[in-house]
Amino acid sequence: MHSEQRDPGAASMPGRLGTCIAIPSAAGQQHACSRSPPSYRATPSDLTLIRGSDGNKFAGILQHLLSLSASCALAAAIGLHSFAAPPAQAITTEQLLFLEAWRAVDRAYVDKTFNNQSWFKLREQYLKNEPMHDRNETYTAISKSIKTLNDPFTRLLEPSRYSALKRGNQGSVIGVGLEVGFREGTDSQLVVVTPAPGGPAEKAGLKSGDVIVSIDGKPTNGLSLYDAGDMLQGAEGSQVTLDVASDSQSSVLKLTRERIALKPVSFQMCGPVSDVVGPAAASGKLAYVRVATFNKQTTESAKAAFRRLKADGASRYILDVRNNGGGLFPAGVELARMLIESGDIVLIADSQGVMDSYEATGTSIDSKAPVAVLVNKGTASASEVMAGALQDNKRATIAGETTFGKGLIQTIVELSDGSAVSVTVARYQTPAGTDINKVGIKPDIVLEDQALLPTDGPKFCKVLASGSAPKLFL
Repeated sequence: MHSEQRDPGAASMPGRLGTCIAIPSAAGQQHACSRSPPSYRATPSDLTLIRGSDGNKFAGILQHLLSLSASCALAAAIGLHSFAAPPAQAITTEQLLFLEAWRAVDRAYVDKTFNNQSWFKLREQYLKNEPMHDRNETYTAISKSIKTLNDPFTRLLEPSRYSALKRGNQGSVIGVGLEVGFREGTDSQLVVVTPAPGGPAEKAGLKSGDVIVSIDGKPTNGLSLYDAGDMLQGAEGSQVTLDVASDSQSSVLKLTRERIALKPVSFQMCGPVSDVVGPAAASGKLAYVRVATFNKQTTESAKAAFRRLKADGASRYILDVRNNGGGLFPAGVELARMLIESGDIVLIADSQGVMDSYEATGTSIDSKAPVAVLVNKGTASASEVMAGALQDNKRATIAGETTFGKGLIQTIVELSDGSAVSVTVARYQTPAGTDINKVGIKPDIVLEDQALLPTDGPKFCKVLASGSAPKLFL
């Protein structure tokens, strides 16, 4: 799984989706009570980027989410300099870092009940009772406080994890070169979807379908794809030990992490395929497009793929986002816009209801040819944004199994020591107003055995031409 983020830069970043409004860190905010809005230092965002299609659209949303207070008195009450410290004890550097993280959550978190607890009292209790004598203890305190929210996507990113996150969205990661997912029909077996060509895993002989039983001695049973991805990545040159079950045999492999270039989009024009695939009235060429992640390269790579395939005569598309855990939110929106000419793409909502939406921009590459989207329980976040938009606009058939169900939007607040906090700031809904969080997107066609459909283009096309080809279009 790959997390999402955007580049650091100016607080106002013009782009295709408009203006990005950054969340300030405590270190960058000096005048909470000034009449004019303070000048915010831009910070990278995780899993989602809130931007307005007209440059101003989502400024109001984010201002709402980041409202500092109803009055200067309240702002002062939660400010760094007016904080009530333990008696006869100065605020330490470590406590200031804890306060940065606390303030990031306080200002932006979508649930203003903070999981039905007093976030202010929690701050006081932690500063009084939790040890913060060094950086590791401070990180432990921050993580412990955030866990009380019971939100797995609001989390601390230590400097190493934050750096890995930024590299991943630039188009490379440091790891062993494995795309992993859950075995179809189970909730626990972590399997290899595909090894990166030339990567450490492929060199060690790992192949699609192998089961990863443990990572560095920790059983993968019960791990999320996010946790597994974190464990497989690490410092360049470091090692990770995998317990692997393959073809009824088990082995222990020690792999050295390397820098892996990510290829977010691949495609293949298939030859003749079985009539079972559908749709009933379709004929002509079928194109297979695999989108493995949504990073900075995905939008342009997908545009190039669809333009090339359309020019080559594609009359129907299969868009494969199985085990695509998301990435940059805007890339998911942009992919939907390539196939939808008009209508809503996604609705943005906070705890008070729907606030605004992203819409198609009339710039689609192909808004007519039939589309089937392949999904599974590893399909999450930006992938679900795209799939939900195509399904609700009746633009595509969704085939596979119910998706992961991550309907939350995060942003990253960078802290002064190079770490960061990922904070859930809003929820999204599909164009029909469906909240898919913890529910997922239900397929139109359920595929019982997706293992028959590889993610390698030529092999995928070969299956569709055989007698075992499944129905993928309504």
